[in-house]
Amino acid sequence: MTFSINSKSEESKHREQIVEFGKSIFDRGLTAGSSGNLSVRLDDGWLLTPTNASLGRLDPATLTKLDWDGNTVSGLPPSKEAFLHRAMYSTRGGAKGIVHLHSTYSAAVSCMCGLNHDSCIPPLTPYFVMKVGRLPLAPYHRPGDPDLAAVIEKLAAKNSSVLLANHGPVVSANSLEAAVNAAEELEETAKLFLLLKGVETRPLDEAQIQDLKKTFNLDI
Repeated sequence: MTFSINSKSEESKHREQIVEFGKSIFDRGLTAGSSGNLSVRLDDGWLLTPTNASLGRLDPATLTKLDWDGNTVSGLPPSKEAFLHRAMYSTRGGAKGIVHLHSTYSAAVSCMCGLNHDSCIPPLTPYFVMKVGRLPLAPYHRPGDPDLAAVIEKLAAKNSSVLLANHGPVVSANSLEAAVNAAEELEETAKLFLLLKGVETRPLDEAQIQDLKKTFNLDI
C-alpha cells in the first residue's frame, strides 16, 4: 500500500523532505548504491527509507511507514537496519530525525584500531562539538543483527550519535535537517582526523567544550 501525497499534511511534507535530503546526500557522494537510510518521527509512528533503495531515487509515496512496535503500516518493506532507528528513537525522546550512512571518512575511522571507544573522534573543532558532541564506538555486529539494538539504546542514553565499528555513523537530531547537517559535520571531522593522523593536534579542552554547551544550550 502506498501513501497519497495529494494533501499537504505534515506527513506528506516529511516524505518530500526525506526524498530531497536523500538525493542531496547521494548526489554529493555521501552514500553509494543502496546504502544508508533516513527516518523521521511522526505523531503516529515513523517514516523510513525502504530496503534496497538508493537515497538518490526515493519515491515519497513508497517510503516505509512503521508503528512503534516495528510493524509496517504502508509502503515498501523497511530497511533491515530499521531497528537502529527504532532503538535511537525509543531512547532519545527529542530525536525527530535520524541519518545512517556508510560515508567514506566516517566508515574509514570506524575500521581503525586503537580508538577511544567512549569518544572515537576527538573534539577538533567547535562545530563538531555543537552538532555531534561525543561520538562513542559501538562494537562490530553484522548488518541487520538485532542484538545491536540494545547497544544503541545504551549508548544513545548519553549520546545523539554513534559510530558502528566497521560500518558507519548513526546520527540523530531534533529534525531531519539537523541530523543531516550533523552527519555532514561528522564526515568532515572524520576527514580532518584522518588527515591529521600522526600529527600532534590540539583538540578542544573540557573548559572549552563546556563553554560551547553553555553558550549554545547544547543537549548532545
